[in-house]
Amino acid sequence: HVKIALITDSTSDISPEEAKANDITVVPIPVIIGDKQYMDGIDITAEKLFELERDGAPFPKTSQPSPGTMLELCQKLKDEGYEAIIAIPLTSGISGFYNSLVNLAHNHPEFNLYPYDPAMTVRSMGNLVLAAAKMIKNGWEPKEILAKLDEIRDTIDVLFVVDDLNNLVRGGRLSNASAFIGTMLQIKPLLTFKKDDYQIVSFDKVRSMKRAVKKAENITIERINNSPIKDKIALTVYNSNDLEQATKVKDDFQAAFPNMTIKMFNFSSVIATYLGEKSLGITWMADIDKMDFSKK
Repeated sequence: HVKIALITDSTSDISPEEAKANDITVVPIPVIIGDKQYMDGIDITAEKLFELERDGAPFPKTSQPSPGTMLELCQKLKDEGYEAIIAIPLTSGISGFYNSLVNLAHNHPEFNLYPYDPAMTVRSMGNLVLAAAKMIKNGWEPKEILAKLDEIRDTIDVLFVVDDLNNLVRGGRLSNASAFIGTMLQIKPLLTFKKDDYQIVSFDKVRSMKRAVKKAENITIERINNSPIKDKIALTVYNSNDLEQATKVKDDFQAAFPNMTIKMFNFSSVIATYLGEKSLGITWMADIDKMDFSKK
């Protein structure tokens, strides 16, 4: 079978140990603060980012890995004997990275590069990457892997609550931002990713953070209870410098779903750039540890 390399970026929440064990190349996303460029997960974390912001640093921006960096990486993998490359970057709804990889694949057919849009970021995207790694180990072909990833991707759902909308609006990452102008201080929006173009969009407004978090919990529990794969779902809660809030949410979910695998992660500096401090994320999807990836 084809020897396949696997690439993702640092917003996937893949740990160095997981990357090593699964032969995954994790490319850091650049975060620019003033005239300094940092590399996500290497010399900048969300905690450090919030600290810099509190000390009056300019508003952070994110970039994407340079085309030269990606060209070099693909060439290196090809030289190491990889006959195909699957790349799962953060969704095209929030970054141009995916489209750059599509261009690279087009201009360099010799790499057999398959970019895949996960429609998401954070650990849900990381789970897609880990699922791809399992399929690669079991000798699946690239096209079979992408088709299976589509199936898993369809099970992903997500809710975010942000305490302060300014970051999303300033970063240009909220598609229906105009609905909030003038009410930004009091209103805590519930956000999700749109299914068609993967843009971040708000679908509800709640008057306090506490209420917004409670509502997000209730919606999550209701949606999971109505899911056809209810018993095969894993859930993740994301913390953004408010461990108490995130822990309480995780405990509430564990009480509602005693047998479910529920994990907690901190937002990476890239995601923290857009969602800001005290924000909360909830994602759920098919539990990849309960799936059978043995060769068909």
